[in-house]
Amino acid sequence: MPFEVTLHSGESQESLLRRFQKMVQISGILKDFRSHQRFMSKRDAYLVKAKNTVRRKQRQSR
Repeated sequence: MPFEVTLHSGESQESLLRRFQKMVQISGILKDFRSHQRFMSKRDAYLVKAKNTVRRKQRQSR
């Protein structure tokens, strides 16, 4: 899924870079990449998910 960002007339390169970064952030590519950086067994993933669920429910009950 390549991104293509073209420079509009009168647009600065900083603005172009901000648009590109916003597109990447919205698409979730970096979040997906970071989640796949380390191997996690299914059991470990289950335990992390359960721990986060407990933490979230505790915050909601306050």
